[in-house]
Amino acid sequence: MEAKTKLSKFAKYAWFTLGYNILVILWGVFLRASKSGDGCGQHWLTCHGEVIPSAPEFKTVIEFSHRLTSGLAFLIVLVLVIWAFRKFAKGHYLRKAAVISFFFIITEALVGAGLVLTGNTAEAITPYRPYWAIGHLINTFILLAGLTLTAWFASGGKPPNLRKHPKVTALLALSVAGILFVGITGAIAALSNMLFEPSGSLMEGLQKDFSADSHILLRLRIFHPFSSVLVSVLLIFVAGWLKAKAEGNLQVTRWTGILSLLVIIQIIFGGLTLVTGAPIVMQLIHLLLADAVWIAFILMSVTYLADEEILP
Repeated sequence: MEAKTKLSKFAKYAWFTLGYNILVILWGVFLRASKSGDGCGQHWLTCHGEVIPSAPEFKTVIEFSHRLTSGLAFLIVLVLVIWAFRKFAKGHYLRKAAVISFFFIITEALVGAGLVLTGNTAEAITPYRPYWAIGHLINTFILLAGLTLTAWFASGGKPPNLRKHPKVTALLALSVAGILFVGITGAIAALSNMLFEPSGSLMEGLQKDFSADSHILLRLRIFHPFSSVLVSVLLIFVAGWLKAKAEGNLQVTRWTGILSLLVIIQIIFGGLTLVTGAPIVMQLIHLLLADAVWIAFILMSVTYLADEEILP
């Protein structure tokens, strides 16, 4: 009975860790969208050369608070890893998921530091800015995957057996590539919307997208809505296919339904975001939905591929 109590506490902590990191990610989006990334200048770990800014501007408060919440996220994940190593045996799959989470919370911090130290923040336009944005997006998605799997395994979920269902694994891998591509195009679109003057209308924005005189970032953002629709169709197809193959598995059925619903909501909301000119609040909700789609996809996949022969 004591072991079950401890597992319950660890599982709750793991889900809390995932939820807290999502909040930190959303605050990071607000930081970028509000053009506050240079609130501490090109200083890291200090802020304008001070440990605690003495006369902060509003953007300094935003940037400094993001650093504080990010630092707390690092400590929370560190506790998660230590707890996992104390609770589970050597070689346990939950340990591996926790280590992945810890590794990518470190690289998340390094990417953030790199953005600040190289001056790729706020309204700065450099040749490397898009690559920083893409790297940040991919790192964040992998971090969320690690935290999601840690929480799922802590709740009794079994690890996936990728070799047992090669066709399904291949289709899920294609879906992962599609989701990451949509995320990358979304990062570029969000960056272009922040760096350049907002369009007065949707038609004006489209004209900029197709104009040879526009900056390359503006011309690339058109890929996001098109890729979003295509990948959404793929995800709904995959969810329906897995539901049919699951033969009444309630967990798989639940997650396929949740994923399909989230994808539909995201497409509708993405259209509204585009029409309204992507105000900050819409960007926050749009990213929250994107994270929810990613997490639901992971849980659907790992539930379907769960190896029933491995004990939790």
